[in-house]
Amino acid sequence: MDEIKEIVAAIKKGDIKPIYFLMGEEAYYIDKISDYIEEHLLDETEKGFNQMVLYGRDVSIDDIVSNAKRYPMMAERQVVIVKEAQDLSRTIEQLAKYAANPQPSTVLVLNYKYKKIDKRKALYKALKKDNVIFESKKMYENQVADWIRRVLAGQDYNISPKAAQMLVEFLGTDLSKIDNELNKLKIVLPKGTQITPDHIEENIGISKDYNNFELRKAVGSRNAIKAHQIAKYFAENPKDNPIVVSVALLFGFFSQLLHLHGMSDKNPRSVASALKVNPYFVNEYLDAARNYPMKKVSYIIGILRETDVKSKGVGANAVPQGDLLKELLVKILG
Repeated sequence: MDEIKEIVAAIKKGDIKPIYFLMGEEAYYIDKISDYIEEHLLDETEKGFNQMVLYGRDVSIDDIVSNAKRYPMMAERQVVIVKEAQDLSRTIEQLAKYAANPQPSTVLVLNYKYKKIDKRKALYKALKKDNVIFESKKMYENQVADWIRRVLAGQDYNISPKAAQMLVEFLGTDLSKIDNELNKLKIVLPKGTQITPDHIEENIGISKDYNNFELRKAVGSRNAIKAHQIAKYFAENPKDNPIVVSVALLFGFFSQLLHLHGMSDKNPRSVASALKVNPYFVNEYLDAARNYPMKKVSYIIGILRETDVKSKGVGANAVPQGDLLKELLVKILG
């Protein structure tokens, strides 16, 4: 986020580069920078003649260069934005010649999503001279809840740790999806609100009591009744609660417990840092470690691997996913 702020701040100051090559696995930040340039670089009277949006699947590198070499009409500069530029991955190196000597009155923006260019080749070296190369890296799941908190804090909202974790558990690491859901919340909730699990349930439709986050908590505390209630709910709503997601979350949880058992320093701050979890949830991990000795944790990791294979149809074609989860919980909690 800091790099994005620096790029936007430079544009606001008038330090505008001839090429913005935006690449990487996380499409959200690529779109944010590209949209900012599209919306703010030219005023409305200039956009009609001097702003062009192209799509990688519809153009060639020659088409892009031809448009970039045009002179602006009655304006200081023109803007050429190439969306879905990754569709040109086979020929993208042909842009190197233009990148070495770009048109100074053109701002060329390339949205090269889900891919990266080879840093050893001519295009990257040409772009490095006096342009912007931005690589948007995918966030790890344990970083997303903090990202949600920081984004909302910048917009005068707060969010409880559990509510943030519910969003991550339900939406994964897709920042665009998460941002869309946050925007829905901001429409109905006034600034200054602390977003709670109840708000998530009421406005987004994620159950605050029956989700993988609560399943993990119930298993960790050995609350068999609660764990089986959640499994029953999942069995009744299989499309919204696929077993592969539950197994993956539990596998990650017990892998962290194995790491925790191997730690000599179990100070909560050290545990949060080592396991890369929010300090708010550290006590859940410490309690779970007391409930599951290292030998039991190793056994559970083994049965989670078996269940993962079965959930994908290997050796268990006729077994409903709800029954697989119930069987798994019996083995874990037994």
